[in-house]
Amino acid sequence: MIEYKSPDENRDFFYVYNTNVCVKLATTNFFTSDLIIYLRFMKYLFLILSACITLNLKAQDVSLALQKQPKLDNHTIAHFWLGAPSGLNTSFASADQRFAKNLPPKVALQKSWSTKAWKGEKIHTQLLTWTRDKSVAIRVQINDLEDERGNLLKKENISTGFIKYVITDEFRNGCGHRKAKDFDSSYVADLIDTKTSSLVIEQNTTQPIWISIKVPENTLPGNYKGTVKISGTQEITLPIQVEVLNRTLPAPREWAYDLDLWQHPASIARVHNVPLWGNEHFGYMKSYYQMLVNAGQKTITTSIVNEPWGHQTYDDYPSLVKWTKKKDGSWVYDYNLFDKYVSFVMDCGIDQRINCYSMVPWKIAFTYYDENLQKEVIFTDPIGTPAYNAFWKTMLTDFTKHLKEKGWFNKTYIAMDERPMKAMQDVIKLLKSVDQNWKIALAGDYHAEIEADIDNYCIASRWSFPANVLQKRKEAGKISTWYTCCTEPYPNGFSFSSPAESVWMGWYTAHKNMDGYLRWAYNSWTKNPLIDTRFTTWPAGDTYQIYPGPLSSVRFEKLIEGGQDFEKIKQLRSLYQQNGRSSKLAELNKALEDFEIKDLANITADEMLNKVRKLLNE
Repeated sequence: MIEYKSPDENRDFFYVYNTNVCVKLATTNFFTSDLIIYLRFMKYLFLILSACITLNLKAQDVSLALQKQPKLDNHTIAHFWLGAPSGLNTSFASADQRFAKNLPPKVALQKSWSTKAWKGEKIHTQLLTWTRDKSVAIRVQINDLEDERGNLLKKENISTGFIKYVITDEFRNGCGHRKAKDFDSSYVADLIDTKTSSLVIEQNTTQPIWISIKVPENTLPGNYKGTVKISGTQEITLPIQVEVLNRTLPAPREWAYDLDLWQHPASIARVHNVPLWGNEHFGYMKSYYQMLVNAGQKTITTSIVNEPWGHQTYDDYPSLVKWTKKKDGSWVYDYNLFDKYVSFVMDCGIDQRINCYSMVPWKIAFTYYDENLQKEVIFTDPIGTPAYNAFWKTMLTDFTKHLKEKGWFNKTYIAMDERPMKAMQDVIKLLKSVDQNWKIALAGDYHAEIEADIDNYCIASRWSFPANVLQKRKEAGKISTWYTCCTEPYPNGFSFSSPAESVWMGWYTAHKNMDGYLRWAYNSWTKNPLIDTRFTTWPAGDTYQIYPGPLSSVRFEKLIEGGQDFEKIKQLRSLYQQNGRSSKLAELNKALEDFEIKDLANITADEMLNKVRKLLNE
């Protein structure tokens, strides 16, 4: 609070700055005829208002502000629509922004789309449609793009989808249990419906359309031109042009960018209403995992115990390994389902690592079947105790043998997630006593005490690897990444997050010289994921990045873009070093220095990206 009191005893007044408003509170009458007092008043008014404006600007967190939609009454909304042109309106718009369904978009009209792309790159834009008149059914059509020599970017590589609106909420306090009634909720454009061929736009409604082009690696450089047609009450034709540059991105499976989105097989079975682990289930899973392959996913998420995260999700997370204690006290471990699932995911194209969750679950409760008792029993002895060590050493010895027989041991990791230091140290000691070559993965805080033991280390966004440690890890072939979860308001992948933040993450990863990014849930869906992204804990959209179908999302597509930008940066840095183009290398490195999380309070991700994107397409 700022308070000012006039030195004039007969005319006291003060101004109060409180949150977003400066209010003048007068304690006596003010006589405008008193010129001296008037001038004094104007002087102080100017100073106080200047202070208020300055503090308002400082107090405004621009990235948080993007997450909030304006609260407007029906009269105001109707007034905005009265100002919109009649008929069906169209305009291209940035794919980094979201547009409200119930308001006409505030954009400078763009009646064409022109962009640049590398060979092997996936590019996209938004095409906005809106009308204040009666509802209209529309259909979108794009044919081949052709350059001046007759070379084609075929329509098979082009997709369009209506961006559907889903229910979201707000960050507020981030982590923790939440009731929907306690949080502001709204509709947000996120789900990309590529399976619907036509859609009715209701009166006074905005409907975004997502256009995506995958440029094949063998495309010849050139300017490819074509049109997009919107058919409704009238036919609207808009030109598009893609300049394909003579640079090539590798296939996503070959990216250096290490993306890890944790998979949830049981959730797929539930939304498609098929038996868990049946043939139909595996049939449905294939397209979901292929979508993940095309985003650069490197790791298979597996559960070797029931509910490794204490059933924090809507769906169960059952073990892929069946534990049985025989009547004679010996143990048998059935890996048939584990083997089937891992082989399936590898066949889909995700085959670099197998992360096994977890010897260190959020709740020590390991389920096994006891033949003597003829029922399931839960083991609860604490980590580090003789009973715990005996329980796990038997399993690990058998599991190690099995993995070596399958040829998977060198790519399998025992994974831990945000666990206490003492527990992790005890588990590391136990693992190494079974086989010194066991690999370990950890997502959590940075701990210098155990860093050398972690082969795949993913640190929370508030941490950084020391430069010398990061260099040693790279030389040793260890993976060093970072993650966000319900803790960070930004950058993040909530359904209300700015789409540009998912791209920003790729640049941040390159700036910090890390290998990639992790997020805990690819598809841990809510009860009605196609309609409502809110959950009983954590901000909306935290539990999934794609939708049942499979259908992509704006944030997932932007996450792919961030991976592509990381690959471009890596390739250009290497090229500039090899060719001695020190000025270009310095320019790129200088641009990367701006990518600090704290700076997102003062400049949005899309504003930051707009300043530097051109450096990747010169």
